Amino acid sequence: MPANTVKVGSSIGLHARPAGIIAEAVVAAGVPVTLSVDGGDPVDAGSALMIMTLGASQGVAVTVQCDDESVLAHVSELVAADLDA
Repeated sequence: MPANTVKVGSSIGLHARPAGIIAEAVVAAGVPVTLSVDGGDPVDAGSALMIMTLGASQGVAVTVQCDDESVLAHVSELVAADLDA
């Protein structure tokens, strides 16, 4: 499965607001997307709650995996963006 590794851009990490934005985008895309941190199991990026279980703070590397290249790029951009602004 194609993957990108990006650093979390949100100032206080992947908490409720950015996790909700990412999960909403994944659900709208309608294709499976997973997120994982180094050494951790992949989680369903369509679930804000599962995203928050990563405990990813700003600057932590997150691997985004998806078979759809455009969705992969979009979700990677969201993870790297400061969604708290």
